[in-house]
Amino acid sequence: MDILEIILNVLFVLGSILLIAIVLMQEGKGGGLGNAFGGAGGEAFGHSVGGINRFTAWIAGVLMLVALSIALISNTGA
Repeated sequence: MDILEIILNVLFVLGSILLIAIVLMQEGKGGGLGNAFGGAGGEAFGHSVGGINRFTAWIAGVLMLVALSIALISNTGA
């Protein structure tokens, strides 16, 4: 189980670095958080989702699954 935990930790670190890089590459929508809940809420949350936004969501989902796997493996090993 130690090798699986090491592999998952490496995947978690690499996924975190990739997610940070992808978020930094995205262009700003302007207005900040206050505008997201105002008139532009629909646009900010899915009407015009581009390829990089989908890729970001996939990377974030995989990162959450890896984090959950690490938690489950380390919890059962103790």
